[in-house]
Amino acid sequence: MKKYAGIDIGGTQLRIGIFDEEGKLLDVYKTVNDRSLGGEANIQNLLDYISGSGHEISAYGIASPGPLDLKKGKILNPPNLYGWDNFEIVNFIRNKTGKPCAINNDGNLAGLAEARIGAAKGYDSVIFIGMSTGMGGSFVYKGELINGAHCNTAEFYNVIVSDDPYHHGSANPGSLNEIAGGAAMERIASEAYGTQMFAKDLFAKYDEGDPKAAEILEKTSDALAKGISNIYYIIDPDIYVIGGSIGMNNPWYIDKVIAKAKTYMTDPDINVALSVFGDDAGLYGAMLAAKDAEKAAGSHTVRKI
Repeated sequence: MKKYAGIDIGGTQLRIGIFDEEGKLLDVYKTVNDRSLGGEANIQNLLDYISGSGHEISAYGIASPGPLDLKKGKILNPPNLYGWDNFEIVNFIRNKTGKPCAINNDGNLAGLAEARIGAAKGYDSVIFIGMSTGMGGSFVYKGELINGAHCNTAEFYNVIVSDDPYHHGSANPGSLNEIAGGAAMERIASEAYGTQMFAKDLFAKYDEGDPKAAEILEKTSDALAKGISNIYYIIDPDIYVIGGSIGMNNPWYIDKVIAKAKTYMTDPDINVALSVFGDDAGLYGAMLAAKDAEKAAGSHTVRKI
């Protein structure tokens, strides 16, 4: 029986899932992303686990934060990955294991999993929106990821929806990430309440009927609604799939966002579903990337070193 490894890279944690040919998750190994080690040593730790686990892996897939160079299989300079800059991770794993390997953005692969085998299975045109600390997304058409000329398709985090001047890093002022992401909610709430607030605190205040929390979530939900309506007019997908901790933990908020989005649409008959895979969507997407890499490799063999 063939087995495939899906690797999910996070700023604080690394995970590797082992899947069978049917896509069933057999085993998951988690470990800390040790900032003192850098990319190669951290990935080697995962490969050492595989070596001692008894699993014979046919191919590897990697879900990573961006920015990435997909053509070179390289992690460029993600802000939350220390010591991983310019790491040619695909060649590293290929050379160490002799097996096919592929990488893509974690949001892209989460969407691929939902489109092929998850909440949007059976739909041709799928938009995935990940609402967590930041805003992520992907566009899948007929089961294939659409990456774009510069790997920026469906990078919804940078879509401008407001004239708010705040921004950090590479995010545009007034972008979805800076107005509607989890970190943005925390920033806006902390300023409004004069104390450190987390997204969960903001939602708790809303549940208590706090008018300040209601005002903030009115603003963030309207920004996200505008973003979704922009997607509607550019792509007009068959279905939107919502994932990420904020969306998954607060389905009523998604209902609020969608109701607002429909007011910006000429034909608001849209399909919306919550993620089937939740926090594991990246692992499942990485598994699919591994299977695609094996197909693409065909009879080509890679020398193990």
